[in-house]
Amino acid sequence: MLRALSLITLNLELPAHFLDDRGQRSGFICLVAFLGSYLFIRTSARLIRSPRVPWWPGSVVTESGLHLHHLVWGILLLLVSGFLGFALDPGSPRTEILAAAFGIGAGLTLDEFALWVHLKDVYWKEEGRASFDAVVMATVTGALLVLGFAPFDLPHNSSSVSTLILAVAVDVLLAAFAILKGKPLLGMVGIFVPLASLFGALRLASPGSPWARRLYSPEGRKMARSRMRWARISARRRRVQELVAGAPEGLAAPDAAPDAAPAGPPGSDGEPVRHE
Repeated sequence: MLRALSLITLNLELPAHFLDDRGQRSGFICLVAFLGSYLFIRTSARLIRSPRVPWWPGSVVTESGLHLHHLVWGILLLLVSGFLGFALDPGSPRTEILAAAFGIGAGLTLDEFALWVHLKDVYWKEEGRASFDAVVMATVTGALLVLGFAPFDLPHNSSSVSTLILAVAVDVLLAAFAILKGKPLLGMVGIFVPLASLFGALRLASPGSPWARRLYSPEGRKMARSRMRWARISARRRRVQELVAGAPEGLAAPDAAPDAAPAGPPGSDGEPVRHE
């Protein structure tokens, strides 16, 4: 076991000329395009929602009134750019162009990730926060891959196969412990940087996690500490989420007019319905 743990190392390989490799360069462009498209479409949705900028254009609506969510355009971009990348095996700079298109499509699609899960429009509902979480997970994973993080230096590792398998198992087990304790981001990062999942595995579980529900007494000291700690963590996360993605309906959104009168049903004032 100690031998396996010794193999779990933080390996960051940045070439002398960063991004000279076409694959790494395409991944970097895809990641930047992903973040750019997400920030643009989320900012656009917040401007559409705000009464302070009524001139900002709305979403695409068909003549029959059908609202086409922007994830539709994202899915189309993913399909087209992905297919062309596989079918044509293009060289530079076409590979980078397709990578940018794929990243833009991913940003448009993941911005409405919560709609995939709930199969209804929860963009500005409390459930819509899942979209921001998905974008964070995708960004962190993409950044780790582009930067060349690896938990095992396999190309230069002379250990036996059985020892390597044990080391991988320990790494995955630590990540699983972190996820079971309600810390999926630490668990995911821990696949690349095992110390992150080790930290998550050793800390208190979140009160709603499978670990806490199974092993913590509802009225016990650990559960009480967990609830207090998680309340502070959740408050910080919500502030960050609302700063970037806006507040759900029913909360005081920072981009809404503070003295605005309560709105009636969509279209009840004779104005056209504005979508996110």
